[in-house]
Amino acid sequence: MSLSGIEIFKYLPAGKKQENANCKKCGCSTCMAFALKLAKQKIKIDACSFVCEELKNKYFDSIKNPQKTINICGYNIGGENVLYRHEKTFVNKPPLCVEIDFESENAIDLINRINNFKMKTIGGYLGVDFIIAKNLNGKIFSNINIPIIEWQDFTNKEIYIINDDDFNKTKSELIEIRKKSVETKDEKYSNPVCVVLKDENLGSICAKASYYICKYANILVFKKFDSDLFSTLLMLRENIYTNPEQNLQVESGLYEFNNPDKDSIVFLTTNFALTFFAVANELESLDCGAYLIVIPSDGMSVLTAWSAEKFTSEIVNKTLKDLDIKNKINTKNIIIPGLLSHIKDELNEQCPDFNFVVGTQDAGEISNFVKNLLN
Repeated sequence: MSLSGIEIFKYLPAGKKQENANCKKCGCSTCMAFALKLAKQKIKIDACSFVCEELKNKYFDSIKNPQKTINICGYNIGGENVLYRHEKTFVNKPPLCVEIDFESENAIDLINRINNFKMKTIGGYLGVDFIIAKNLNGKIFSNINIPIIEWQDFTNKEIYIINDDDFNKTKSELIEIRKKSVETKDEKYSNPVCVVLKDENLGSICAKASYYICKYANILVFKKFDSDLFSTLLMLRENIYTNPEQNLQVESGLYEFNNPDKDSIVFLTTNFALTFFAVANELESLDCGAYLIVIPSDGMSVLTAWSAEKFTSEIVNKTLKDLDIKNKINTKNIIIPGLLSHIKDELNEQCPDFNFVVGTQDAGEISNFVKNLLN
């Protein structure tokens, strides 16, 4: 397990109450500051000239990756070093793959369905990560935009394969392997783990695969493909493999919905991803065109951004100028979140070219708000 800042500090001059305590030669103000940075690997251990050999050995052992990272079809797989994502973060998303026998009658239809499947997310589009082929026999498909690897080549990789014939057995094996690799760094358990799910009803597959994404499969291989199943699992995977230390955010900018013209209604919000998509979904469902101005707010929600001074009248004014809103849109009324009603007058004063209107507190109320606004 990784060393904490407190554990590192005990080995440093200040922790031992020795000469050269808090000498600042490392560039940090105190030994504690150095210890905290080192624990997060934001400084090199050699920056301190007084680190003892015992600490060096413990530190280098603690940062050694317990699980190998391998690459298959362009995807980094494995490399995990914690049991629970809140300890640090999970690193590499487990690819969701489909095994296809190219001699089967439905192979071409299955390939076409997989090839056409994609799901829009914050970072772009997601789909089946790669196909594992049996009986490919040199066939080439130029119109497939998904990587293909032959089963033999796949099994030759440094992976440990579990055939999921019994859920309880698979679950126990996954947990044991991860614990052995993380807690004891036993190299016998360092290979990434692949789970091959058997062909059964979709409900069972979804439930089992959901568990394995959380604990602790590095690759999942399916015998069948279903778009609803993969949509569900891909969304779960995105949530599990986001970094809990970072806010999920979208790019600041001007977004258009339903082909708006220069006189369409204009909304404004923060760049917190959940807020953005909640508002965006409502604007897409309107019977009229609409704009959404997204303010850069470090991925914070509306009130959090305001309290942290990441959503101020000055920032709004600068964003409106940077996006050239005055010349792009004729509409002067800009609808702000209802939670920010208390800064309406401040916004109107700071941005005299526009008139700010207090909108709804909940995105689900936008449709009725717009109907009343336009009537």
